Amino acid sequence: MTTTRGSLSDSTVSAEAATVSTVDFLGGVGTVTGSKFLVSTDRSSVLVDCGLFQGLSTLRKRNWQRPPIDIESLDAVVLTHAHLDHCGYLPVLVRAGWRGPVYATPGTAALAAIVLRDSAHLMMEEAAHANSHGWSKHRPALPLYDDRDAAAAISRLRVLDFDTPRTIAPGNDLDFGMAGHILGSAWARLRIGGRTAVFTGDLGRPVHRLLRPPAPRPECDVLVMESTYGARDHHDEGVADRLADVVNSTIERGGSVLIPAFAVDRTEVLLIELARLMRAGAIPPVPVLVDSPMALASLAVYRRAIAQRWPEIRPDLLDDDPFALPHLRELHTVEESMEANQPRLPSIVISASGMATGGRVLHHLRYLLPDNRNTVVVVGFAAMGTRARQLVSGAREVKIHGRYVPVRAQVVSLDGFSAHADADELVAWARGTTPPRTTFLVHGEQSVSERLADRLGGEPGWTAVVPRDGEHVVI
Repeated sequence: MTTTRGSLSDSTVSAEAATVSTVDFLGGVGTVTGSKFLVSTDRSSVLVDCGLFQGLSTLRKRNWQRPPIDIESLDAVVLTHAHLDHCGYLPVLVRAGWRGPVYATPGTAALAAIVLRDSAHLMMEEAAHANSHGWSKHRPALPLYDDRDAAAAISRLRVLDFDTPRTIAPGNDLDFGMAGHILGSAWARLRIGGRTAVFTGDLGRPVHRLLRPPAPRPECDVLVMESTYGARDHHDEGVADRLADVVNSTIERGGSVLIPAFAVDRTEVLLIELARLMRAGAIPPVPVLVDSPMALASLAVYRRAIAQRWPEIRPDLLDDDPFALPHLRELHTVEESMEANQPRLPSIVISASGMATGGRVLHHLRYLLPDNRNTVVVVGFAAMGTRARQLVSGAREVKIHGRYVPVRAQVVSLDGFSAHADADELVAWARGTTPPRTTFLVHGEQSVSERLADRLGGEPGWTAVVPRDGEHVVI
């Protein structure tokens, strides 16, 4: 694939190259949350990702500030995928008065609608709980946004298939390539002002249990690449055996396994692995309780994608239900969810959120953490300031709904279920073609982004930098 400069006439290139193109890094820098990248010329303004800040209170407070964007001049938003840290700020933008289009792949549009509705519901529920139990310092506690704001944001979604270029603003063309992170995830390529910029969103792995690998990186002038695991490599060897050992030892002592899991993709991956282990007789066919309305709605989208043979799904999964389990229970109601606080039989409970920042999993942690028969298994990235990070760091108590809960349950961190490319996989994907003029490392903790920048910068022809939060650069 050629660059934009190679595909245009010399006169067109000269005219467009005279247009100054810029990127503002408004989130997802020095942290793995709040991704927002504003791409502008004197003719247009496009925001790539519109993520919610999570984790540290200093970050979460930024969600409440005025949008860092001139919404009057914003032409469009581009979503790389449907995780909250990439789409969860949309209702705030729309509530502030923005009414433009939000471009996303079919999978991202379907999942983002679920994620945004669930996010609003949880915010409203948490505010109501805080007001009735008095644990918030705000009087009254208010949600960042409500279900009406979420519905308004969802109404702005516009579907764009993979590999289908479209002009989304004056002088700005977009196309999506498969990113292999979650269903619908994409890298986004913008041709703007005589330049080509590629934004990876979150890149997946060649060994994803459900999805095809990321499409190769196209040639580009500027690459804005995630670096979540930019300083470490995944250790997949034996992860299924380690999960089986954890489940078996917990059941033997009469306890239950609680897995805080991202509702989108991680729940599906875990169900596939648990089904495989049960079929092989590696773990007993204990009840598996999925307690997250968002996870269950997302599971329906994944099942539809498999049934309709969406191009992202691995071919070997297209003929059977990979999520079939002998005692799978889908918990929809609050009453059903309360049963999972104290399961009648040793069980495996999968509940969102993956970083234990909100949702039904908080109630399960409150009940299950004090009992040393139980095990909490953290299977994804845990950002600084989240309860999942506190647990894997050995916290003896965590604060939930205003009260400290003792941690007596076993806590296990299992690498190998991550949907993020690791350091070697990121570098291999980036190397795929001619080095960009500049590579910006984002969506990673500061030291991690810097490690990956040093590694890429050591490659012949590469310039890799970590932008500052709020930095404005000419591309």
